[in-house]
Amino acid sequence: MTRRIALLLLSYVIASTAAAQPAPQAAPVKDSDLKFVVYVSRHGVRSPTGNPEQYNPYSKANWPAWDVAPGYLTSHGYRLMELFGAYDRMGLASQGLLSASGCEDAARVTIHSDSDQRTRETGRALAAGLFPGCRLQVQALPEGTEDPLFHSLSAGVGQADHGLAVSAIAGRIGDSPGNLTDAYRAKLAELDTILKTCGKPSVPEAKRTSLFEVPAKLAPGIGDRAVELKGPLSTASTLTENILLEYTEGMAASNVAWGCVDGAKLRSLLELHTAASDFAQRTKPVARMQASNLLDHVRRALQQSAIGGPVAGSPSAPADVALYLVGHDTNLANIAGLLDLTWLADGRRDDTPPGSVLIFELWKTLSAESYSVRVYFSAQTLEQMRSASPLTLENPPQRIPLFIPGCSARDFTCPLPAFLKTVDEVIDKNYVTAR
Repeated sequence: MTRRIALLLLSYVIASTAAAQPAPQAAPVKDSDLKFVVYVSRHGVRSPTGNPEQYNPYSKANWPAWDVAPGYLTSHGYRLMELFGAYDRMGLASQGLLSASGCEDAARVTIHSDSDQRTRETGRALAAGLFPGCRLQVQALPEGTEDPLFHSLSAGVGQADHGLAVSAIAGRIGDSPGNLTDAYRAKLAELDTILKTCGKPSVPEAKRTSLFEVPAKLAPGIGDRAVELKGPLSTASTLTENILLEYTEGMAASNVAWGCVDGAKLRSLLELHTAASDFAQRTKPVARMQASNLLDHVRRALQQSAIGGPVAGSPSAPADVALYLVGHDTNLANIAGLLDLTWLADGRRDDTPPGSVLIFELWKTLSAESYSVRVYFSAQTLEQMRSASPLTLENPPQRIPLFIPGCSARDFTCPLPAFLKTVDEVIDKNYVTAR
């Protein structure tokens, strides 16, 4: 009997250990070489885009002050992206695309950032990590200029179809924005309790606005904005993102939601942010208006590398081995919406934290002289960002293989012709520019 119990315990331990092991990542075909990589990245950790006075009405206590202007990349955020660049250099060197050190290969990498401070500085941080001490110029339009890659509508690429955007979202939420409040009421109440009870009250203590007092609204956007989706969920998304920034900035625990939110609680609250992003940014007609131009330029870069000659409008050079396009979480969510990409990373579904990236790899199959595309999502964990721990083979960022419906095979490879066809089918050329 004792021996039987021991065998049962051993079987349970073996089974539990096997279940705890991460699923193996799909490996590329053995006779394939990596030829080119496009990184579509969000900027690093920034300060909230508004002043604390904009958020104080929703909380008992005042929100913490930051040492940079609203929406600016912080020095901590710069360091995190520098670490990401150094890790990318290791990965590209291991595949033979770059040397492990030195400046010579800098001419084979293009970094193009959106025009605002947080994206330009993120590009510079990536360059510093990739090629320390080298002069890799980061391309960007002058600050304040709308870049058609990252903000196509506001840059004048196509006209937003406001009515279609409203109908598309209405069709997902039961034709009433109040349904979003009902669907996420429990999680909204959890955040509202934190805002109501945590921290020392402001002096003099002001009347607090509950999340549930925010009017729910779905309306046509104005000008270049496709749609306006406002309400408790949208407000909660912004405030939860601000707590995320406090945590990943490495602020003292007492300054992260006034000491009421740790890493586990933050992961739970971020469901509000990802839900709001899902409806506002992943809804396909909205994503098509906002991301057709960016995805089309990713396509051009991959096609250019495959044919080995110039393709009009490609943001990379023909001889490049890597292209970085540094934008915003909305850019990642829009592309994911167009291609029906979804992921689980660091305990969260479809989240796009600071520094996260969609990776498009072009592989060349040597035996058949053909090309395929593999797509990944990668991001540092919340704890890696908080501690600014170096990224190594022993301490890597999250890297998740993504499946493109109707294109990817069992090993996650998508033949290049099929990928190009997929992109052509999901984008709208009315929202694409040749530049």
